[in-house]
Amino acid sequence: MFPGAAADRENANYALVGAPLDASTSFRPGARFGPRRVRTFGEQFDDYDRHTGQHFTDLSVYDHGDVGPTADTAEYLDFLTSAISEFDRDGAVPLLVGGEHTVTVAAIRALSPDIFVCLDAHLDLRESYAGDTLSHATVTHHALSVADRVVVLGARTGSEAEWNRADADDVTVVPPEDVADWTPDFDGTAYLSVDIDAADPGFAPGTGTPEPFGLSPREMRDVVRAVAPQTVGFDVVEVNDRDDGQAATLAAKLLRAYVFAHADA
Repeated sequence: MFPGAAADRENANYALVGAPLDASTSFRPGARFGPRRVRTFGEQFDDYDRHTGQHFTDLSVYDHGDVGPTADTAEYLDFLTSAISEFDRDGAVPLLVGGEHTVTVAAIRALSPDIFVCLDAHLDLRESYAGDTLSHATVTHHALSVADRVVVLGARTGSEAEWNRADADDVTVVPPEDVADWTPDFDGTAYLSVDIDAADPGFAPGTGTPEPFGLSPREMRDVVRAVAPQTVGFDVVEVNDRDDGQAATLAAKLLRAYVFAHADA
């Protein structure tokens, strides 16, 4: 159970779901261990949040545990979409913990946001990667089939075709050096996804495809706090077991920052 979460599903304001999918990781596998590590490395934090004056244990976060993947990724996404939709109907804001970034597709399908906001080192605008249309490198492409607009913060790499697609009016890419000065400027509901590789790998080496020249934890936290009030859901993904807990610690802290900021809105 995520530290500070309650066991009462019926009265939950937030529902945390682990999604340990690790099917399409293209470099360093281990994302299947992400939910477990995020829970483990979240144990050290104080219950009280000085920034908002709230206690995490007062915010009715329910930990549903992990929804284990099936052999068929499309089938798994359907099942995960159904689970997230059920929490949404019950009035609990979904908090998804991956697992590879592909799990975000289920949340977007379930929640149908107007805007998809993503902290990510990669554009993820490929239609397929290595012949896989549900690769972790296709998430933003799938988001555009649901959302009217996407905003990718911290992106610093992608194929030529992806950068060309990113020039369209429905995509905004904010490079790492501009993220600190970025503020949300959109109407409608948003979904916020945090790929932990948005962080510079010096801060979060435990991820599948680390990319240098990334964001600082403080910059990521500030984005989470700014976007959270407009969101219908949140995820943090791509944490693996290839470090001493730096990535999982950051992920757990960002998840808490999201809950505090959303509840304080």
